[in-house]
Amino acid sequence: MFTGIVEELGEIVELDDRGESAVLRIRGPLVVSDASHGASIAVNGVCLTVTDHDAKTFAVDVMAETLNHSSLGDLVPGSRVNLERAMAANGRFGGHIVQGHVDGTARIVARTPGQDWEVVGIELPAGLARYVVHKGSITVDGISLTVSAVTDDTFEVSLIPTTLALTTLGTKQPGETVNLEVDVLAKYLEKQIAARDL
Repeated sequence: MFTGIVEELGEIVELDDRGESAVLRIRGPLVVSDASHGASIAVNGVCLTVTDHDAKTFAVDVMAETLNHSSLGDLVPGSRVNLERAMAANGRFGGHIVQGHVDGTARIVARTPGQDWEVVGIELPAGLARYVVHKGSITVDGISLTVSAVTDDTFEVSLIPTTLALTTLGTKQPGETVNLEVDVLAKYLEKQIAARDL
């Protein structure tokens, strides 16, 4: 489990494309500082398992399912990625409950700069719209964010300078794809209400 608080902006250093799978090697000295084989690290919001590491980089296997249903298939050497280690049992929830299980992808549709912040507009896939509410939580490329506005087919997030400087959302432009994970509590609530109404 994660909280959506990005610990480090990493970089893809190698990509071994194996057709229906890939092996990524990622530079992230902070997140590998206490890594072990089998540890979980979220890469742009996707929970992946460490298969190998040294003092500065780690390797992960990425299966076809993940490549096809996340933006990880778009990565190339040099791509920057958001990294977060799995939350320790005694850690603090700085963001919200994040599983690292991407619910869908969407395109950035707009960027509007403010005096000390920036508003980013993102497509809202029809299948996820019911889980996204104004002032609710959403994970975008592994970043825990608050929804600042929502319509039938888009939502907005307002980014503070720290988020702009320390995550991939600081440079991603309209047309680029991001991973979305909606609040899992909303999905559990929906299932419980549906079961009650049977």
